[in-house]
Amino acid sequence: MGKKMLVALLLILSVVSSQAQNEKKTTADPDNLAKDYFSQIMGVAVSATSNVKLYQFVYDWLGTPYRLGGDTERGIDCSGFAYQLYDKVFNTVIGNNSRNIFSMVNPVNKEELKEGDLVFFKINSRAISHVGVYLGNDKFAHASSSRGVMISNLNEAYWKRYYYKGGRLIESIREKL
Repeated sequence: MGKKMLVALLLILSVVSSQAQNEKKTTADPDNLAKDYFSQIMGVAVSATSNVKLYQFVYDWLGTPYRLGGDTERGIDCSGFAYQLYDKVFNTVIGNNSRNIFSMVNPVNKEELKEGDLVFFKINSRAISHVGVYLGNDKFAHASSSRGVMISNLNEAYWKRYYYKGGRLIESIREKL
């Protein structure tokens, strides 16, 4: 937690410093500041159309320890993380395990993934065994069994090897809620 706070403090200082140098801007736009902040902290390009609530949620959960079957900040697994994110960010209830969640999506090609889409993996299994939430620029947030909630890159050898499919929640499911 100390390391996370130090990084956040340094980032805030750099944002404040760069704004002070930009005399053209007389007022700061809080939304742009938040997007810059999340872009730098998470290594994801946050655009003007990005869902800041999504990035805030991910940031708040970063470093949360992994716990199989967990769904709280004391410990969470991958499907619990996806469930909590969809509940809090999109006000949508999804399944409680990666296979159930996959049954609720329309498959999407990797190149067509959008912020908030789900990404599924088959890790040493014939069945889907892991889920994450796509953030953009090949990055996704997930609860890793070894490192807790974190951001990873789909192009890393490990994730490339086990990637199964991406998916977007079926519209009729969103509309029911």
